[in-house]
Amino acid sequence: MVKAKTTDIPGLLQKLPAHYRGVLVYGRDEGMVRERAQQLARQIVEDLSDPFQVARPGLQQIKETPSLLADEMGALSMMGGRRVILVDQASDAHFGPASNALAITVGDNLLILAAGDLAPRSRLRRLFEETAETLALPCYGDSQRDLDLLIDDIVLARGFTVARDAAAYLKSQLGVDRQISRNELEKLVLYMGSEQSGQRISLADAKACVGDQTALALGQIAAAATGGDIKSLDRLLERAIMQGETPVAVLRVAQKRLQRLHLTAGLQQAGASADAAMGKLRPPVFFMEKEAFRQDLKRWNVARLSSALAILAEAEAGCKSTGFPAEAICARALTRIALAAKA
Repeated sequence: MVKAKTTDIPGLLQKLPAHYRGVLVYGRDEGMVRERAQQLARQIVEDLSDPFQVARPGLQQIKETPSLLADEMGALSMMGGRRVILVDQASDAHFGPASNALAITVGDNLLILAAGDLAPRSRLRRLFEETAETLALPCYGDSQRDLDLLIDDIVLARGFTVARDAAAYLKSQLGVDRQISRNELEKLVLYMGSEQSGQRISLADAKACVGDQTALALGQIAAAATGGDIKSLDRLLERAIMQGETPVAVLRVAQKRLQRLHLTAGLQQAGASADAAMGKLRPPVFFMEKEAFRQDLKRWNVARLSSALAILAEAEAGCKSTGFPAEAICARALTRIALAAKA
């Protein structure tokens, strides 16, 4: 099976071996999936807007013409060299068209599919894992080390330094989605003004810029849900939706908090103290949020946290597939969790 190991991914993003004819980039972090798919594509074609070198068949086009991917794989470039076929929002529904495309032996074009979270039994995922000419590249979300590198790439590279408490705060608020993290860090650099070598970003700077925006606002929603604060939950959720936050982004931040609580509760169940268990979390709980997190651990046990996570997973799937208003699905799921916290 050809599934990229975590340690191999940086090298693959820098230089993909030429024998690969197809790559499936998948995972829950949609921003990271898009970013990595584009990184791979740019190894072949510098300008991804070039219609002669890059084909971007839409989902409806592929549905109406299942042979379209195979046709694109066999097509020769008018300009010479390899072409890229880039498909967004791929799923198991694309198993047939993708399988037919990979069976084409004419030409050396590269097929890149960007997909969401795929289970190990996914037919599409297994298709890309089962031969030496295809690769399945997972996106597990940013680790603390990944966030360190992202901060270096965007903030330190512009001539700024970051205070330790400011860096801890940024890492506690970012990481749910790579594109959101990039946008927030770019906004921080813009907030700091002209580049000055060695200018220090303080905790106040970080909170003033990132604080009352995406990451902190969504974190407050998650904390209100796990803390059983229904009044604050309703107010914060309404404000976030009005400001353009997507229900899926809200649900994912809540999932992240519940996952951290689930891990900590599991360590407690195994005999660790609350503080010792919290100390195992990476990134660590921001010091100003430790007491609220500790109180949540008193409200929730492992079994109830597992049930709450299942509610959020079901809600996210419903937002993407049922056709019902995503805002209503999100609000209902978070309210169920808040009510459970009060029980």
